[in-house]
Amino acid sequence: MAEVNVVANATPSKFSKLSSKWSVLRTSPSTLIGGVLLLVIALACILIPWLGHMDGTTTNTANMLLAPSARHPMGTDNVGRDTFTRVLLGGKASLTVGISAAAIAGIIGFIVGLYSAYYSKLGYLLMRVCDGLMAFPAILFAIVFIGAFGQSMRSVILSLSIVFIPMVARIVRSATLSNMNENYVQVLTNLGAGSFRILWRNIALNVIGAWIVEVTFVCADAILVEAAMSFIGAGIPQPQASWGNMLYDSRTYIYSAWWMTVFPGLALAFTVFVINMLGDGLREVFDPKSRR
Repeated sequence: MAEVNVVANATPSKFSKLSSKWSVLRTSPSTLIGGVLLLVIALACILIPWLGHMDGTTTNTANMLLAPSARHPMGTDNVGRDTFTRVLLGGKASLTVGISAAAIAGIIGFIVGLYSAYYSKLGYLLMRVCDGLMAFPAILFAIVFIGAFGQSMRSVILSLSIVFIPMVARIVRSATLSNMNENYVQVLTNLGAGSFRILWRNIALNVIGAWIVEVTFVCADAILVEAAMSFIGAGIPQPQASWGNMLYDSRTYIYSAWWMTVFPGLALAFTVFVINMLGDGLREVFDPKSRR
């Protein structure tokens, strides 16, 4: 009977918290603008090449290094490929890598962080593994991983997922440890609630906000790391378009064909900016202390 009363008393507060966060979400310009712009970028990179049957791999030496025009809004590259098409296809590849790596690292990191905080002995072992992974720079680890398993988008996604798991796990672990000191955990323990219920039906719901914010920033970091890897030839292989390998192709034409550098560079910078804007807005939503 006491457990029913506790749950009944907790239910309105949960709904009030969700209502409060939704009201803040509607009034958070960073979240709304960032989310809308990211959706527009994703839809443009996916739908425009598909609807227009655009080909970003076929070369045409007759159209080499053409300046921006009505036919080629962003000009052509050094082998006659349309830069606009390749920027969109490169955005699709970069978003695929970023979102996939953030999703994999987010799910595994959430589980690792949750259990490492609740079980101290297991947490000590898991955190030492995370410390070992964080000792390697992200690009270096990814290059070694790709050298061992082959160069492909799948290898890039898996390597970046492994790199970013410790970052997500640490954030979730910190938030979980903070929630374990709350009164509701002690009440549930005294009522005989099992560890699974305490972790996944109570603590997990209270740390998911910090987790969502961290996953958003991981997505932006993964896109940047993938671009850096592709720039040095260790990321997404040619002829598949990527903002990183497009910048690599443009390095010798930066003065004679500026559009080869400017457009993929602006696309990369703007996309990362939009994702970070979304992450900052979500931080305002889930963390009242950060609201202006």
